[in-house]
Formats: sequence, structure tokens, C-alpha cells
Amino acid sequence: MRPPIPLTIDDPVLVNAVLVRVPAGFPSPAQDSFDDGRIDLNEVLIRDVTSTYLFRVTGDSMEGIGIYHGDEVLVDRSLTPRHGSVVIAVLDGDFTIKTLHTYPDRVVLHPENPAYPDVEVPSLSELVVWGVVVYGIRHVH
Repeated sequence: MRPPIPLTIDDPVLVNAVLVRVPAGFPSPAQDSFDDGRIDLNEVLIRDVTSTYLFRVTGDSMEGIGIYHGDEVLVDRSLTPRHGSVVIAVLDGDFTIKTLHTYPDRVVLHPENPAYPDVEVPSLSELVVWGVVVYGIRHVH
């Protein structure tokens, strides 16, 4: 995993907003849509710019929840990680993305791909939960 890219919001990132429901199952008759002008992606995606970073994911250990090799994830360091949070963790100096499972007697970094085993964090290991993943960005074209 590459080092994080800090985000800055010097200028708004404006995109055209056409709000319409797009069925992912069976097609449905055309629905009314409306043009809502432009929206700023910074306002939609970023809660705290000073605590938000972008990571590019490598590997396939999180495919079970739709995070694939080459995707980017937005990570917010100001959020408190909880049991079940998808996190960027640093385990013994190495970055990884996993689902955090916390138990009274242990911490587990859980991959969302059955091809990979859970990583039980040994008591002598150094674990830092670097931040909580809040959005995934996939390139589809």
C-alpha cells in the first residue's frame, strides 16, 4: 500500500448533479430526474479536510466488501474506530486495510476474502489504527 496522500481543499471540486434513481436490478421505466446544478465533492465526501487522506489499495483481501486492487479509499483520522470498522492499520510498521474486530482479550484484523486468514494481533506487536475508511472510489472506465 502506498503512503497516504493528504488532501487539500483550495478550490471546490464541482461536478454536475443529476439526481435520479438508477436501478441496479431490473430496468424500470424512465423516472423523473432533476438537474440540481453543481455539487462540491469536498462537501459531500470530506468531513474534516485536515484529517482526511487518500490511499490506493493493493491486493485483494477486501474484495468481499467491494474494495478491489487499484481502488482508492478516503480515510478519516478523526473518527474513532469501532468493532466492525474498516480501517487502515499499521501493524509492526506495515500499512494494511482490514476490518477491525475488537474483543476483551484480543484484537483481530479481519480480511474480507476467505482466501486470507484473520490476523490476530500478538500482544508484543505494535498496532496503530491509523484511520477509518469512509468511502471507496473505484475506476470503472
